[in-house]
Amino acid sequence: MSFSTEKPLKKKRQPRWSDLWLKNTKPLKHVVFAMQLQSLSNPTTPTPTPKQQQQQQQQQQQKQQQKQQKQQQADPHTKFKDKTGTLTSNLPHTDRTLLLGDDILLKILSKLPDSQRNPNSLVCKRWLNLQGRLVRSLKVLDWEFLESGRLLSRFPNLTHVDLLNGCVVRPHDCCVWLSHRVVKMDINSGVSGFLPDWRVCEENLLPVEVVDRGLRGLASGCPNLRKLVVVGASEMGLLSVAEECLTLQELELHRCNDNVLRGIAACGNLQILKLVAKVDGFYSSLVSDIGLTILAQGSKRLVKIELSGCEGSFDGIKAIGQCCQMLEELTICDHRMDNGWLAGLSYCENLKTLRFLSCKKIDPSPGPDDYLGCCPALERLHLHKCQLRDKKSLKAMFKVCETAREIVVQDCWGLDNDLFSLARTCRRVKLLSLEGCSLLTTEGLESVLLTWNELEHLRIESCKNIKDSEISPALSTLFSVLKELRWRPDSRSLLASSLVGTGMGKKGGRFFKKNLRLENYTQMIHTATF
Repeated sequence: MSFSTEKPLKKKRQPRWSDLWLKNTKPLKHVVFAMQLQSLSNPTTPTPTPKQQQQQQQQQQQKQQQKQQKQQQADPHTKFKDKTGTLTSNLPHTDRTLLLGDDILLKILSKLPDSQRNPNSLVCKRWLNLQGRLVRSLKVLDWEFLESGRLLSRFPNLTHVDLLNGCVVRPHDCCVWLSHRVVKMDINSGVSGFLPDWRVCEENLLPVEVVDRGLRGLASGCPNLRKLVVVGASEMGLLSVAEECLTLQELELHRCNDNVLRGIAACGNLQILKLVAKVDGFYSSLVSDIGLTILAQGSKRLVKIELSGCEGSFDGIKAIGQCCQMLEELTICDHRMDNGWLAGLSYCENLKTLRFLSCKKIDPSPGPDDYLGCCPALERLHLHKCQLRDKKSLKAMFKVCETAREIVVQDCWGLDNDLFSLARTCRRVKLLSLEGCSLLTTEGLESVLLTWNELEHLRIESCKNIKDSEISPALSTLFSVLKELRWRPDSRSLLASSLVGTGMGKKGGRFFKKNLRLENYTQMIHTATF
């Protein structure tokens, strides 16, 4: 019988929850210690009321909104991103155009037609501002809109500004709209009639100081200005525009005088100029040889000049011809020039177009033919609503314009067969257009046309004394070789049916057919090569 000294093994008891609780007392002590500290720091802190809880929630929301705003300022597209950081594809209550930059949206709006400009500006404030940046030309009707600064903030990229109607103060009880070829304005209903010394526009013009102040503001806000129309400005106002707007190319001045023209000399890139000195019934000012000489010496790069209601003489026109070597177009409208001024046109060596508009006279005493000279480069002579009753004036005018290739006469009074026969001096005419010449007959027209060997285009409209039945065989033969024939002397003209067998227009038909075949041939070559 054997005995063992080893003690018998005892069975292990399963751990209880109370043993674990008593053994691991460190976390519990930490919790109890933290609770004691909180109770010591706030021994009497009451529980928050519902209102206080709402205030705390509002403060937390405000802090979150401030954080979101800071993030949006750093990245403007964050408010369109979801939790994953990608742009949301479904934005039913958000303006999706905010995703586009101003430059891209401007390009899109510029492609739309002008008829949609006003509806587009009503979409939102951003579209209103962008649409204003696309406007280049504007006619100002209210001067306060310019003086308050709203014009420059609303339309910052203007290049063409018309201040003519804005410079006129409109009466409150106006009910009459007065329209003129140069000026359109409202007048009082108490005006009974036109008097010899009546100047309705001059009485309602803004003071010169106000106009100059507006020009200074406009020049500082629109440095890219290219065209300006203004009335009643002074020399200082034009100087401010010339200093700020270096790209100014076209200027239209109403009610200007000799002193105002000194300010134009600072416009180094000015090419087109229109001067309106006097308009009967509206306003009156004086532009004489002094002003024309100042203009010629200061603006030597002028290409087009229009003188309306200006006085002057041979000296002023000569100065323009000698100084403005680039002048190609000259328009004389309702002039008050002295006798003999027509001879000064011969100094305009590069003049190509000469226009007379609403002139009561041309030049009653032009002087001898040798003294007149001619414009060597002249190509076009236009007469519109002029009185052509003086034989000396017409003879001198055609002598100066003897190199003209195009003559247009429209709604002129007094042009009969005898006066029209003076046009034989112009032997290089290729185009003749007559409209509203009621005194001219078929015989007078034929006597001139048969002397022009280079005539190619003929337009006859509203000349009631030119009859189809009076067309001679020689004139019919001339019609047959023309490239263009527009024959409507009256509403009962039967030229098209009466000259069916004459072969009229065959030369022009062959000319256009040849060009058409040439175009088709070039198109075939182009398609074959590509």
